[in-house]
Amino acid sequence: MNVVREDIDALNAVLKVQVQKKDYQEKVDETLKNYRKKANIPGFRPGQVPIGLLKKQYGKSVLMEELNKVVNTFLNEYISSNDVTILGNPIPKEDQDVIGDFDNPDSFEFTYEIGLAPEIKVNLSKKNKYDYVKVKVDDELIDKQVNDLRRRYGKLVAREEVGADDLIMAQFVELNDDESIKEGGILHSSTVSMEFVSDKKVAKKLAGMKVGEQLIIDPESVSRGGKDTAAMLGIDASELENISDTFRLTVNEIKGMELAEMDQELFDRLFGPGAITSEKELRARIKTDLEGMFVNDSDRMLTNAVYEDLLAKTKVELPDDFLKRWIKLSNEKEISDEEIEADYENYAKSLKWQLIQGNIFKANDIKFENDELVNFTKGILANNYVQYGISTPEDEQLTESAMKVLQNREEANRIYDMLAERKLMMYFKETVKLNEKNVSYDDFVEMASK
Repeated sequence: MNVVREDIDALNAVLKVQVQKKDYQEKVDETLKNYRKKANIPGFRPGQVPIGLLKKQYGKSVLMEELNKVVNTFLNEYISSNDVTILGNPIPKEDQDVIGDFDNPDSFEFTYEIGLAPEIKVNLSKKNKYDYVKVKVDDELIDKQVNDLRRRYGKLVAREEVGADDLIMAQFVELNDDESIKEGGILHSSTVSMEFVSDKKVAKKLAGMKVGEQLIIDPESVSRGGKDTAAMLGIDASELENISDTFRLTVNEIKGMELAEMDQELFDRLFGPGAITSEKELRARIKTDLEGMFVNDSDRMLTNAVYEDLLAKTKVELPDDFLKRWIKLSNEKEISDEEIEADYENYAKSLKWQLIQGNIFKANDIKFENDELVNFTKGILANNYVQYGISTPEDEQLTESAMKVLQNREEANRIYDMLAERKLMMYFKETVKLNEKNVSYDDFVEMASK
């Protein structure tokens, strides 16, 4: 193997791969012999085709295929043995002249361009301060959660008149503009939830209505629009544009949610027999659960804040021209220069973050052991079982399931990325100075959604 490196600048270099006849000739001869065994050429018996004829017909294509294999092997061995950190893969030098004669093959020289990973330094310490946003779990939020739980385990009871959170079993009749019944129009019974009536004027009109009373409305005003309106009227969403916006709603029945009693039966249904024995214990448990539930979102917001800060402050130069050529050559589908330019900024940003993340892992000796990856996968599977109300299997079976998941390359990469993100988040929390900031639930949800 003979590969010569010539640096163009700090981010670009060329590799000249020199191939001798001894590097490829044996493989070329072997391939042609295999062709001879299988060749079916008129006038010759199988296996008796002259090797010279085969060389004339297939020799050049076989030579080029074997040279390509040899060159790729030499490139990979050179990059690996010399610990060269590259971006993308080597690509043939633009407008290169291959040194060598394919008609009279002997020695060849091929030139490839490589993009070099930049040297970067990530500076993080206790001097770096970031907000760590947490939900202020106050009595108001706990009250809301308690009521939600009581509603979940409550029961529907008949009401005399419509209240703010009630369900209305109603009949919808499509009308003409003069409010007469439309011939062949929609006649359908459905449910209206007062909770989802966002039009305040309509909600005010519905409130206090009794069984048998009627109201002329636009059905969209008592639904969430689109498919929800169509489902309420018993039609396909594609039919909405052809119907009237005037309907008569008749109240057939009113149901209200009667909250579950705050008693031991409710506590046992929520957390198992005897785990909670009083309202005070229930509220304390809810407080703990809520605080734990929002930790992942708090961590994610911290990671995003550090991510944006590091991208802005860490100097990362890239071999842009090389990368754009590599993207074009390596893309499975044909892609134009204009398309590459349009998306290159996002690509470069993602690549910069990968380099920053890799630098953090390397500089701080953050590693990924196989057992750790398996255990992390087991944790994900166990959480999935709990989420769907299924009993978690024994450890041996869970381990076997995790191993099967990790055999799928796509799934393994996804889980590896999740573990990497967790390790990165833990490093941030241990390294930077955190300014805990308690905000209301609504503010937290708004911040987390950005």
